[in-house]
Amino acid sequence: MSTLTVVQLGYGVTTQDLGRPGLSDMGLGAAGAADRGSAALANRMVGNRRDAAVLEALLGSVTLRTDAYTVAAVTGAPCPVSVERADGRVRGAAAYEVLLLEPGDTLRVGLAEDRLRAYVAVRGGIAVEQVLGSRSWDSLAQLGPAPLSVGEVLPVGDASDGVGAGAGAGAWPVVDAVPPPLLPWPGDPVVLDVVPGPRDDWFTPEWRTTLTGQEFHVSPDSDRVGVRTTAATPLLRAVTRELPSEGVETGSLQVPPAGFPVLFLADHPVTGGYPVVAVLTPESVDRAAQLRPGDTLRFRTAR
Repeated sequence: MSTLTVVQLGYGVTTQDLGRPGLSDMGLGAAGAADRGSAALANRMVGNRRDAAVLEALLGSVTLRTDAYTVAAVTGAPCPVSVERADGRVRGAAAYEVLLLEPGDTLRVGLAEDRLRAYVAVRGGIAVEQVLGSRSWDSLAQLGPAPLSVGEVLPVGDASDGVGAGAGAGAWPVVDAVPPPLLPWPGDPVVLDVVPGPRDDWFTPEWRTTLTGQEFHVSPDSDRVGVRTTAATPLLRAVTRELPSEGVETGSLQVPPAGFPVLFLADHPVTGGYPVVAVLTPESVDRAAQLRPGDTLRFRTAR
């Protein structure tokens, strides 16, 4: 089995796949990659299945050395990428490019220029031990393979036996690179689409105008559990009694008493006691997972 050695870490790197859905009766959320679209794209680029484990790097900034021929790709937050050969020569590379690494090569992913989370996929997938059927780290439950540490050696799966392989075991990548997603102009708000409900009737009739008619800002205490927001005008409750705890989904906009929504991400709790005014579309959840503290966003109703 080939391996990757962790040479350098920046702000934190975890192993993530599609998570462990179906365990809410045990009090466990699904977890998994926060930006599923970027993780899936990285896997497709190297010929993996969607459920292969990748590395999720906060602000990029991770360096890995391979001991074998390896196919890799970096997606998500745009980061500078380079490959250093065993003899010290440096080859320019790029995010959203299929990278062919040789034994002894070092893949350097620099600090993200924009957005929050970068994804590194290698052909065969990161083959750390599964916990309850998943290789994802759940920061809320403190469950799964622990966040990476410098010097750690990561096993890589064998694509030829179908572990992490694409459609048809051993399928080879069919692209050299893909265009990166379009990002908002610097300073422009990120637009997130939401579907109203299930508890929008717990708010005053003006809730929709309040939610979509102003800019919100990402609070510094945001994490993989949720994006916390602030704004000039809070959402006001029409129903003030307590809400019994009920199930919540990824993308739920839960509104605490202060009136500013908390947008639940991958590691959210399975139940909540505050009303959910709306739920983000799956594509908007991916965009929300790339928001940095201080970023500006706007909500737009999908219907």
